[in-house]
Amino acid sequence: MARRCGWRSLRTWARACWWYSTGWEFCARIPDQRRNGRCRHHVQAWINEDGFVKLGQDKCGRQLVFDGKALNAGVASALGAALLFGAGTPLAKLLLEGVGPWMLAGLFYLGSGIGLSLYRLASGAASVKMSRSEMGWLAGATLAGGVIGPVLLMVGLTGMPASGASLLLNAEGVFTAVLAWVAFRENFDRRIALGMAAIALGAVLLSWPSEVSFAGLWPALAILGACFAWGIDNNLTRKVSLSDATWIASVKGLVAGSVNLALAAALGDHLPTLPILAGSMIVGFLAYGVSLALFVVGLRHLGTARTGAYFSVAPFFGAALALIGGESITFRLVAAGILMGLGVWLHLTERHEHGHKHEAMEHEHEHAHDEHHQHGHPDQPGLVLAPGIKHSHWHRHEPTEHVHAHFPDAHHRHVH
Repeated sequence: MARRCGWRSLRTWARACWWYSTGWEFCARIPDQRRNGRCRHHVQAWINEDGFVKLGQDKCGRQLVFDGKALNAGVASALGAALLFGAGTPLAKLLLEGVGPWMLAGLFYLGSGIGLSLYRLASGAASVKMSRSEMGWLAGATLAGGVIGPVLLMVGLTGMPASGASLLLNAEGVFTAVLAWVAFRENFDRRIALGMAAIALGAVLLSWPSEVSFAGLWPALAILGACFAWGIDNNLTRKVSLSDATWIASVKGLVAGSVNLALAAALGDHLPTLPILAGSMIVGFLAYGVSLALFVVGLRHLGTARTGAYFSVAPFFGAALALIGGESITFRLVAAGILMGLGVWLHLTERHEHGHKHEAMEHEHEHAHDEHHQHGHPDQPGLVLAPGIKHSHWHRHEPTEHVHAHFPDAHHRHVH
């Protein structure tokens, strides 16, 4: 008989996310909930393709079951992306003392692309193979987010004060969610919509200046157009999110970095001193490169709207980290934190479970053998892989129908 086990150790949770990101199994010490409450066993645990923790048998041979909603690799990745991106904001303010804003943006993106490329080279990452349709999705995402978005942002910023622009930039999360729900048919319910609204309202409250000025319609439309382009970028990136996240982030970083550096040169900016240059590229590698790679992992497991909602808390992380630099706690920061916390809680406590059907499909991506990947390896007869061992090859999903909790990930894009 299956037992439900608690997951009380924050360290175990962190280890699970780390092992998942590196593709290794891990061994967690989990308490057995027998009546005496004193028996503890080591059990093998892993996170399956849906991001849910699966537990094997303990030393007594009992099958253990873990409620998947308590831990999802996509949630951890999306919040990690928001934390890194938000942390880059106070650091960017320090770097702006020695470099122009467009040059800094270009160095951030270029640092992310170069840094991730060097990481892939050093780690011996396998080359990425994409189909023609996937290359089309990636090209569209890169064009929208790395070219059109920055150009429209520059047009808007040159015609309006930063106070109004900072408010309008919150529209990216809203556009991302609306496009996912309406154009790409990603499922949502009232709980998810309310959570997204709470997070967006918190972001607006956090960025609300003492005096707001928009200075004309066209600059405001240009800013909104940039946000719409980034919303398209996020939704198209989801189409290729099964591919290597570091490769996707490096490609987008190199393209966006080149475009922003060209814009900076057109505005007359010059390269900063070597310390500022190096610092900018290091911050870009972490706050833009690693953050974007984690964002892609979030897209893979949660879908676009939910990942975008979690990522929208980045301004709060940035403001909270700025307190370390001596900034004071304000009412707006506390109120925004409450609203964003409410929105995140509504998302975290979501449980979407119903009977659904998987159509037959074939594709290639990194995966482990789980309830959605029950296949053999004809090219390697006799090969037996333990549960949780991630590997990549072309494989086929047979039609199946079952009931379980899930998110709109790569294997659950069905009609409701």
